[in-house]
This record gives sequence, C-alpha cells and structure tokens, in this order.
Amino acid sequence: MVSSHRVFHGRRLLVLLSLLLSLGFFATTLGSYLVSKEVIREAILGRELPLASSNIYVELQKDLVQPVVISSTMAHDTFLRDWVLRGERDVSEMNRYLMEVKTRHGAFSSFFVSDRSLNYYTGGGVLKKISPTEPRDAWYYRVRNLRETYEINVDPDLANQDAMTIFINYRVFDFDGNYLGATGIGLTMEAMHSRIKGYQQRYQRTIYFVNDQGQVVLRGQDAASQAADLHTRPGLRDIIDQILQARGGAYQYEAGDTNHLLNVHYIPELKWYLFVEKDESEALVKIRNTLYLNLGVCLAITLVVLMLTNLSLSRYQRRLEDMASTDKLTGMLNRHAFTILMDKLMADCARTPRPLSILMIDLDHFKRVNDQHGHAAGDQVLCLVAGILQQSLRKSDVPVRWGGEEFLVVLDNCALDEARLIAEKIRERIAQAHLDVDEKTVAMEASVGVSQLRPDEALDQAIQRADGGLYQAKQGGRNQVGVA
Repeated sequence: MVSSHRVFHGRRLLVLLSLLLSLGFFATTLGSYLVSKEVIREAILGRELPLASSNIYVELQKDLVQPVVISSTMAHDTFLRDWVLRGERDVSEMNRYLMEVKTRHGAFSSFFVSDRSLNYYTGGGVLKKISPTEPRDAWYYRVRNLRETYEINVDPDLANQDAMTIFINYRVFDFDGNYLGATGIGLTMEAMHSRIKGYQQRYQRTIYFVNDQGQVVLRGQDAASQAADLHTRPGLRDIIDQILQARGGAYQYEAGDTNHLLNVHYIPELKWYLFVEKDESEALVKIRNTLYLNLGVCLAITLVVLMLTNLSLSRYQRRLEDMASTDKLTGMLNRHAFTILMDKLMADCARTPRPLSILMIDLDHFKRVNDQHGHAAGDQVLCLVAGILQQSLRKSDVPVRWGGEEFLVVLDNCALDEARLIAEKIRERIAQAHLDVDEKTVAMEASVGVSQLRPDEALDQAIQRADGGLYQAKQGGRNQVGVA
C-alpha cells in the first residue's frame, strides 16, 4: 500500500516535471530569442553598421587616392611650373597638357588656375578669369589659403554644364616655394554612383550620402526612386535634424512595418554624411529559424529527460532518503535521523520500561591530527573510529555522528555499569588502532562520558549528563571514561 502510494506520488511528480520542463524550455527559448533579437540589434547598431561605415569610408578614401596622386603629380610637374614661370605664353601647350592628363587617366575634367594671370585653364582652353567677387570662384581663394597641400570638394563643373563633380584641388608652388596656383582633376558623379552600388552589393546594406541640408547627393543607381530630401522621408524626417547636428551616431526609425537600423559617419573631406542602413527583419530571419529549431530540440530533450527520470526516480528517491539520514563522511546516522529514531525508542521505553544509557565519545587532540597530517588524514581517522563503533556495538544500539569529532551512542536495554564496560572497550580499541599517513603513524585516543537515563528526565538531560562525564574525563587527563 505504501509502495503504491509512493508510485502514485512519483507519477504526479513526473507529470509536474514534464509541465515544468515544457514551460521552462519554452520560456527559455522564447526569452533567448527576445534577448538574441535585442543583442543582434545592438550588435548591428554598435558594431556591424559602424564597421561597414568605416570600411566604406576607407574604400572611398582609396578610390580618391589615385586622383590625389595624379593631382599631386600635376602640381609638381616641371613643365607646368616652368610654363607659368615663363609667363604662360603658349596657351595651347597647357591645353594639350591638361587634355593628355584627362585622357590618360580617364578623368572627368582636368584644370589649372594661375595665381598670376587668374586664368582658369582646361583641356579646351581658357575657361574664364577667376574673380574674388564671383561666388562660384570662392573655392579657389579657399584653396589658396589652405594650410594643407590639397582638398577634396564637390562643386558644379563649369566646363561640363555644371555637372556635379568631385574635385581634387592641389596647391602649386614654384621651385622657391612661392604659390603659383591650383591644379587637379575632377571625378564624375556617375562613377561614384557605380562605386556605391558596388558597396551595397558587397555589404548588403543601403548606402547613400547626404549633405548638411539633409539632401541625398549621392547614392546607388538602384535607389533613385527614394526621396532626395530626407525631411520628407517617413521615419527619418523626425530625426534628420538631430542626425545632422550630431554629425554621426547610431539610430533606428520605423517606416511602415519595417524597423530600420542606421549608422551615420561624417566625412569632413567631402562635408557629406555617409548613411549606412539595414532592414532589421532581414537580420532576424536566421534567429527566427533558430527559434523553431530550438523549440523542436527542446521538445525532444524533454521527452528524453522524462523517460530517464521515470527510470531513475525510485533509485534517486532511495538515495535521497539515505543522504537525508546518514552522515556523508562516515556513513553513520546523523542528528536528524537520531531525532526520529529516539522518538520511536522513547515511546517503546514508555510502554516497556527498561534501562537506557548514553555514551558521549570525543577524540582527544583531534585538531593536532588535522594540523600535523592534514584534513584528509583527519577524515580517515573519523571513518576508522566509525568502523570501530559499528564493530563494538549491538544491532539494537544507535551510534550517531554528533558533530565534528564527537560521536553519541544510545545503548538500548543497558544499565550504567554495563555501559561503562562497553565505553571502556571502545576506548581501548580506539587507543589500540592506528593509521599510517605518508609513512607516519597517526595515534588515536578518545575520552568517553557515560550516563543512564533516569525515569524522571528527558533524553536531552541524559545527553547533557553524559557530556558532563566527558568533561570529567577530559579534565582527568583524557583517554579515559567519565561516568555521570
């Protein structure tokens, strides 16, 4: 009947465990998905997009390196400087030179502006005279006052019907370091469109450049349908002024049902903002599939765990009962089990009166064993003493590890005189035993206190009197029996 009752409770525990495992796995998997979703979002905003933005910026710089080298070569060309120093007499020579640079390097335009004559030379001839009062010539006076040797800027190209062009403006000096003018080449924006399209395909991101008015000035060719003014684009219009003011950072905005993750990088050479965007839903496809996979795996694991639990439940239950009632080191009963047994024993003694004696045993100088030989040796001593007790006692007696190096023995149906003899026998056996540790012999001694339960006292009082007898034995020189 008890077994059936226990099995019934085991089955209920199994059902409860299955529910807990299922709910736990589901909650853990769903929680992991939500956490992973947030982590991916933070990773995209904090690392992935900034890294892609930095890589694109570096590649953009590389795309501009060759034009910069060409412009530098022009600025240090002996022909160009000699031609200016000779008085710019034959304009056709400069025209041929600039046309050859443009043709050889595939540039959109090539130019030279003389600081002496203020002539703006191109491959097609003298384009115009530079004037400090002309707003469109402000770039030249800015370049003349530069501390750096060159700049990169975007302006309409007067020589090519005001087509937006990226210019590399390089300062030119004579052989004595005197300023002669500015030269360089221009890159077509169409070529930059193609480069950006290549960036988008490589990094799987939406990439475009924005000026400080919030206008898209450069983007991939496949993004031409998007609004050029970001102040009118849904989602972005609410934060574009903040972005332009901060000159960079990580952002997110919603447009329709899509959450966009955005990183902005300011490019001082162009005075543009590099926008790198990613659709969050595309990044979450993999972890959604992982969510479904994890749920399936968790279900399979739950079934396996329940099967193994069902097979092992009774065995583990017995082991738990043993662990709850025995001392782990010595295998003796512990104080918890002692309390349960004593309640039963005292009830039996009340029904059938008989003598009951208590032995309180304490190992002498046990701390010295731990200090000299280590705690492992101390544990071996305790186990050895536990074995001596079990060999010296009757089946009806109750030996207990009381705590530390103390042991308690309850002698059922045993008067005080007989208990004293048993105590003396136990003491002698402990004194005769020895333990070899690291080729050294560990000697053991014990003091024992003895008491008999009186008819008018509780068990705790008899234990206290046995402890008093133990104290007498200790005071009398140890390794002896003291009777309370």
